[in-house]
Amino acid sequence: MDMTDLTRAPLSVAQAPKEAPVEPDHWRDVVNEMSAEIAGPLTAALDRVQTLTTTGRIDRSSLRALGDEIQRARQISMSGQQIARLASGRLRQTHERLPLTETLKDVLTQRARETQARNIHIKQVLRPAEVIVDASLLFSLLNTLLSWSMEHAQSNIEFRIDIKTWPTHARLASKFAYRPVDQHVDATDEPERQAVLDSMTWRLVEQTAWTMGLPIERKIDGANVHLTIEFPRTVNDQLEGVSAIELDQGFSPSLHSKPLSGSQVLVVASRRDVRVQVRDAIRNMGMIVDFVNSVEEAREFCRGGLPHAIIIESVLRGDRFNDMRGEVESGGAEVVFIEIIEEGNTFEISGFGGLSMARVGRDAILTSLPSALMFELAKTI
Repeated sequence: MDMTDLTRAPLSVAQAPKEAPVEPDHWRDVVNEMSAEIAGPLTAALDRVQTLTTTGRIDRSSLRALGDEIQRARQISMSGQQIARLASGRLRQTHERLPLTETLKDVLTQRARETQARNIHIKQVLRPAEVIVDASLLFSLLNTLLSWSMEHAQSNIEFRIDIKTWPTHARLASKFAYRPVDQHVDATDEPERQAVLDSMTWRLVEQTAWTMGLPIERKIDGANVHLTIEFPRTVNDQLEGVSAIELDQGFSPSLHSKPLSGSQVLVVASRRDVRVQVRDAIRNMGMIVDFVNSVEEAREFCRGGLPHAIIIESVLRGDRFNDMRGEVESGGAEVVFIEIIEEGNTFEISGFGGLSMARVGRDAILTSLPSALMFELAKTI
């Protein structure tokens, strides 16, 4: 991470969040947090490797744990890279008119299986609201917020969207208990317990909000965490606060308007019906889409230049594909991989639950593939 890039982009007065960080201290904390979080799983993974070297054996559970530890360290590193990109001041945002409430509902629906697996109940109290923000960053912000909440929530997470009376700003609020409510905690231990909330996932939530110019506030009330994100550019019936110039410069009425315009996608599918489904799902996103029938053709295509994303149907995901993916990633390129699985109607995010790539069920191609591309590509911004 180049610290000079981060300090070159101070927040403007108009975008400064409440209690904006003092730059050197803030970035020192971020680097320290990232180092500490990566050290944990890597130390555990190293212990397992040393045991394997000594004994020559590793059981299935230890092998699975080793993979999870390496994946966790990789995810933390990726979060650090995303934070650095967001803070560099070089990100070009495309502001659009987006349905905040519907976007949050989409995120919660797509990750319902994950929340259920963790026995977390999501309560939603959502008033309709439209805001003007960058689509990919909004999708990333909501997903990262949910990830951070699930990292720490004891059982339930509550999401609220309302409209502040004056000024007329939409507000997204979340609430969860980060420790048992009836657990007695010594006052001297409370700061240490709260420090666990300042994970790299939280740092990414924080930095994404700042980059979008959204005031963000976190409070602790006993065992409960309260988070509020405010959207200064909120659309009301009269489009108050939106000038004619802003409307003319890409003020789009649709979530799928073209936030990824110009991105190149390679679709690897041997069956025509899968190719047609994928084509119909992403045809209006403004992306450059190429189709090949086999992994060998995909490998040849990539030798001429790597796409931003590769979508592959599950029947072609074998050793040849793994070898090709290894070649792509060994060069340091950040290419998004999405697998189309045979059954299901959900979108599973990469990096969660041990998944090495995102997955979309065939029944959900039309509804979820655009969101999957938007979220996965947002990680590489």
